[in-house]
Amino acid sequence: MRTATIERNTKETQIRARLRLEGKGRYIVSTGIRFFDHMLELFTKHGGFDLDLDARGDLDVDQHHTVEDVGIVLGQCFSKALGDRKGINRAGYFVMPMDETLAVVAVDLGGRPALVYRDLVRVRLVGDLQTELVHDFFDGFVHHAGANLHARVLYGRSNHRKIEGIFKCFARAMKYACSKDRRLRDQLPSTKGLL
Repeated sequence: MRTATIERNTKETQIRARLRLEGKGRYIVSTGIRFFDHMLELFTKHGGFDLDLDARGDLDVDQHHTVEDVGIVLGQCFSKALGDRKGINRAGYFVMPMDETLAVVAVDLGGRPALVYRDLVRVRLVGDLQTELVHDFFDGFVHHAGANLHARVLYGRSNHRKIEGIFKCFARAMKYACSKDRRLRDQLPSTKGLL
């Protein structure tokens, strides 16, 4: 079983997370930001991962530290759980219709961090989440997972569905990218022979 446990303690946040890649979509998530919790729960469910995550941050100051640091910790969990990454598919993508909204995410776990993010959200809050921070979450994730990620909403009306569509796509793209192909079991996911 590929699992990882990460603890991150700073002056701004205290986060503990345990991730199992071959999970059943089970989650216990608490960040103090309910809409963010909901997105992480959807990610876990749609990816078939198991995630136990407790984040306590300086929400009296702002949500930024909590959201970004959760991205960092989740990226570290994936990086640790993937180990040397031998035999993984490495890349994955998914297109998700959410009623009138269409989202797409593509991910490459090849070791180089990069992010292109376009969500078309034009409101400050969805639920209790500051929407501009979703970009910061994914930025923290890619830099610590060694991933490049392209996430885009092509069109849509509901800002809730735009963000939800991205998280569901992210989950399913990661599920495929992390999964192993028996034919590649002894190979690193690069022709260079390294990440």
